[in-house]
Amino acid sequence: MPAPDSLQVLAGECLVHTDEVTHRGEVVILLKPDNTVLVHDTDGYQPVAWLTRADSVASTRNGGFSVTAIAGEKTLRVESESAYGFGEYPGSAAGIPIGDCPDCERALVRAGGVVSCLGCENRFGLPDGASVLDERCECGLPKMTVARGERFELCLSRGCGSLDSAVKERFDREWDCPECDGSLRVIRRGGLLAGCENYPDCETGYVIPDGVAVGECDCGLPRFETPRGTRCLDSACDRDR
Repeated sequence: MPAPDSLQVLAGECLVHTDEVTHRGEVVILLKPDNTVLVHDTDGYQPVAWLTRADSVASTRNGGFSVTAIAGEKTLRVESESAYGFGEYPGSAAGIPIGDCPDCERALVRAGGVVSCLGCENRFGLPDGASVLDERCECGLPKMTVARGERFELCLSRGCGSLDSAVKERFDREWDCPECDGSLRVIRRGGLLAGCENYPDCETGYVIPDGVAVGECDCGLPRFETPRGTRCLDSACDRDR
């Protein structure tokens, strides 16, 4: 049984069957942890055949090898005529290096919205718009900067202080509800929201955007300077455009 994050590589002279055509040649087959199957020959960068995130992948080895991948109504089947080799190797997302892990001293890398360690199970989700800093927290992890009303510097680990707590401490009840006499509370409901304290009698609520509060909209709510321009806390408001 392969490890959950392993990359499997098979090489040999093979028959490669797709729903449209059968190829034969000396190829390398790559099986990825997300059930993507790629069959490469020596010509260019594009695979001879592939299935992305197949519903199921079955492989057998008994002298030779075979691989069958099914995605919906599509099938990819590879049968070796001569098997040259097989390997299984650790795999991970390839990301931008941002320093060393304080727990195992292997590399920390950022891939998309996640910072993960290449040597242990440390994994940290990044809020939208977050930037990782060179500065380190006392725990040894890098810090990040993220804007939600103002710009906060926080550790990657929520155990050292969460974004929700920082925004709540700064902006909870800071703004009045435009629909009733209540105040807007900072709450987590799917996303980070400024929602009326009189819920459910008043269902007013707004997603707090990636940006810094820079004044007041004509409607009375705060305006935010975001990467996409200045906008009201209420994304549907057109009074301040």
